[in-house]
Amino acid sequence: MEGHKIKTKSKFKVRHQKHKLFRANEPLLSVLMWGVNFTIHELDNVNIPVMLLPEHFKANVKIRIDNQNFNKEVMPSHFKVKEYCPLVFRAFREYWKVHDGSFRDSLTEPPIPMNETTKSSLPLYQSCDRRFVLKCITKEDVEQIHNILPEYHRYIVETQGDTLLPHYYALYRLTVDDKENYILVMRNVLSTKYKIHYKYDVKGSTVDRRATDKEKLNPCPTLKDIDFVESKRTIDLGPEQKKIFMERLKRDVKFLVSQHKMDYSLLIGIHDLDQGGVERDLTVSGGDMNTSDLSAYESSDDSDNPTQIGEDCSFDEPFMLRNSDRSTRRELYSLGLIDILTYYGMKKKSAHVAKTKLSGSDADGISTVRPEIYARRFLDFIDKQFI
Repeated sequence: MEGHKIKTKSKFKVRHQKHKLFRANEPLLSVLMWGVNFTIHELDNVNIPVMLLPEHFKANVKIRIDNQNFNKEVMPSHFKVKEYCPLVFRAFREYWKVHDGSFRDSLTEPPIPMNETTKSSLPLYQSCDRRFVLKCITKEDVEQIHNILPEYHRYIVETQGDTLLPHYYALYRLTVDDKENYILVMRNVLSTKYKIHYKYDVKGSTVDRRATDKEKLNPCPTLKDIDFVESKRTIDLGPEQKKIFMERLKRDVKFLVSQHKMDYSLLIGIHDLDQGGVERDLTVSGGDMNTSDLSAYESSDDSDNPTQIGEDCSFDEPFMLRNSDRSTRRELYSLGLIDILTYYGMKKKSAHVAKTKLSGSDADGISTVRPEIYARRFLDFIDKQFI
């Protein structure tokens, strides 16, 4: 018997209560856990196409739950789940060797709230094993994802996944208490294994690019461009590794310019090997490193390459590089692009004019500038700070 086909426009299905309940402190997270479990199981019954077609980039799956027997303290009695482009995002997961079972296991345990919020003041979460970031986004962001998804897919295939762009794994709309919530699941740029001692979000801009006193009260605050410069910190990759890194970064930025994107950042996480510290038990099975792997990883000259243990590469560190041997420091760097969805349209063009007049400066300082200018300034800043 052939499996189900995912239709571009599908009607709501009404399902009865399952025996298994997903418990979280927030109803939204309970619904997310239920939705991930349901949609992953649905994919078991779907014919996986050899090639993605245009209709797959418009497809979705919807499910409505309407059951008064749920314990409302655990799970709402009424909610809806919509997964966007399930076969496309499954292709991304397969491309980066994140298997569906592993993905489901990570996201059907209660996610961990992060101390930070998005630009839109929406919450951020990470999966219980810290492999994935769950970002609440706006409806406009969902539209931007749909706009770039075909080209993003083409780019990932062309580069064979060798990119600093965000690794997108799933996109959901969850309707709870008649409120629509959009959640984007992506790979965590920061290490899932090693404690991050210093963290920076850099854009190459100098206007309003300093962490606030309140932000600095966090145990590991996200510092910004001015903080980075004033700390006199450099990212020491060594000449050969820097060349490879910058070529990859320039290629990714060129793609973002082609999509008219700006206001993205490079997220920098620094683990000081001399300070040490791990985020979680390294003896977990399923492709993770054990303690002997940790020692081997720290002494390896090839630590910028993902560690291949088993078929599931979910626990690799695709965004991690080791500092150069010549450096006086012993550091691991987590480096990846984030917040790539800002489109330079009329709204941003107007903001550029307003900020320029308000600050009395030119485009060298403010963050809202044309994609080409933003890209050039961004790359110049990274090139100067990396050695």
